Order: sequence, then structure tokens, then C-alpha cells
Amino acid sequence: MIKIDRKFIAAVQSAKAAPDLWIHLQNAIELEHSTIPPYVTALLSLKPGTNQSIADLIRTIVIEEMQHMTIVSNLLIAIGGHPKINEKGFIPEYPGPLPMNIGDLRVGIEAFSIPLVENVFKTIEEPEHPIPVTSAMAIEEEKFATIGDFYDAVKEQIRKLGAQLFVNKQAPPQVLVSDYFPANVLFAITGPDDAESAIDIIKTQGEGTSSSPFDTPGDLAHYYKFWEIAEGKTIAKTPTGFAFGEPPIPFDSAGVWPLRPNCRIADYPDGSPAKTRITQFAYGYSSMLNALHDVFNGKPDKLDAAVGLMYGLRTSAASLMQTPDPTKPGFNVGPSFEYVQLQSGQALPPAPSNRDESS
Repeated sequence: MIKIDRKFIAAVQSAKAAPDLWIHLQNAIELEHSTIPPYVTALLSLKPGTNQSIADLIRTIVIEEMQHMTIVSNLLIAIGGHPKINEKGFIPEYPGPLPMNIGDLRVGIEAFSIPLVENVFKTIEEPEHPIPVTSAMAIEEEKFATIGDFYDAVKEQIRKLGAQLFVNKQAPPQVLVSDYFPANVLFAITGPDDAESAIDIIKTQGEGTSSSPFDTPGDLAHYYKFWEIAEGKTIAKTPTGFAFGEPPIPFDSAGVWPLRPNCRIADYPDGSPAKTRITQFAYGYSSMLNALHDVFNGKPDKLDAAVGLMYGLRTSAASLMQTPDPTKPGFNVGPSFEYVQLQSGQALPPAPSNRDESS
């Protein structure tokens, strides 16, 4: 599991007012976002028409991670904060630890592989006590916390501080779009009850429940979807619990683009196709972050534009991943998730700080 230093839990538990929670919810937004680039890269590295079952599973996880990022952003907005999306510090350094991670897990940007799923993706999503499917999992040391522990602390502190957190009238509107996410999952957060329900959705979709690997009937939580991919078999309920069985989830290693891991714009010579295409991808990604920043800071009606940029990234990635890497024969160029200035030289101004400047 991701081992989060318990100092973050203690900081949440010591919050006395809404501004004390702003930075912690901003951290949570960054954490939810930080999983998307490695998951998306693995997904897009699967060649069209191959490994369809695996692609379908990862795609559902990516969509729900976007949903989680939106839920936490709405929660921050609901208590008067301003999500900060369009700045370089929003994106973690790949390869490296994810936000709030003490650093024992290094996450990079690389092509799909079974070891990547087994050793990285499952670890990101692992609950404290996974439901046994083929074997029991070890319990981590108590000095570390999980993502679920962090969200539990946020939920409990919101419940403790109560409705006073939700009276800030200057907050921008929340992002509520039934065209992309169902209304029973993405809803207005107006008080502690709504906040608790929203956090429970994030936890259950990622980890399952304490008694089942399914977050809803027929839909596995993220950890168990990755476990299915790693095992190459489907998880099903049995009279005595849960087991791997049919249908299989096959993997064809020939159906993956051979990406050089952790590519950066600066790695390639000016004027080369590799430099041109990786730069185009990074510009598209930065433009999408700018658009999402706008969406979460008073302009939710611009979500369609942000989604359009997201689909544009898929097209850009398809071209990029078929480009030979001039620095490493036998490999193609992988995407770079860097925040760069727009071609006009202008980026959107940063949002107001989520830190309490009076402290």
C-alpha cells in the first residue's frame, strides 16, 4: 500500500476551521490526479485492437480517478477553498513518490506490463486489509497510514467541526455534470452528510468494502481490477469467499508499444520528430490543466472544453507512441506530463492560496 506519513493525519485531526483543511484537500486533489498520468500511459500504450479486456478495466479506473479528483475539488470549494490545478508544482516528478507518500514507492511513466500492475498500480490502490482471493496479504506497520486512513481523518474532522465549514459564500460553484458522471456519485456538497457520502464513494471505488472487493454489485474496486489483470483471471464470488476463475484476462506482450520510460522534452534534439511530438503532447496536457483550473475556479460550464482537450491528448499520444526514440534504439517516445507555458507565452494566473495566510 502507499504509506502516508501519519503527520498528515495528525494535521487534519488538529484542524480548527475550514482554512486549516484547505491545504490537505489540495494535497488530496494532487494525489488523485497523480495516478492518472501513469494509468493513462499504460492504457494508451496498448495497441488498438489488442488486450481489450485489460484496456477496458484500466479505462474504468481512469474515469473514476477523474471523478475522485472532481469530488475532492468540490469538497474544497464547498468549504471556501480554491483548487489549484494549473501550476508546475501540481504535477509530481515522475519517476518519484506520489503526493503525501514518504517515498518508498516510486511511480514512473511507462508502457503497460504485468510487473508494473503487480508492483506499482496494485500498491497504489491497496487497502489496509485486502479481501483474500488467493492468499492473505501482510499488514503494514502501524506508523504508516493509508489513503483510506487519510480520507477517514478528513471525514471525521469535517463531522467534528460541523456545518460551520460550509458557510463561505465566496466559494466558486461546484462542478456537477451528469453528462460525464452519474448524479448519485457527483452531487452538490453542502454539509457534513454530503461530504461523508462523497468521501465514502472515493474510498469504496478504490478499495472496496471491508467485506467485499466489489464497490457496487458487478463492479470491482480499483485494487481488485488491477489484481485481476496481474493474475490474468477474473475474480468471482464463491460459497466461501472470492476466487480467481473464468473468464481469463489474457495479455499479449506484442500488443504494447515499446515506450522508453519517463521521457522529458529536454531529452530530444530540436527539430526532431520526437521533440516536436512530445512537446505537442505536453502543451496539450498543460492546456487541459489550465482548462480544468478554470472549471474548478468559477467556470464549470467550460468542462466540455476541458474534455475536448483530453480527447485531443489521446490522438496526440497515438502519434507520439509510434515515433522511434532517437536516444534509445528499439524504443518509441513516451509521453511527458510536464506543465509548460502555452505557445502564446501566457498561462492562467494561479488560484488564491489554499493556505491560511494569517497563520
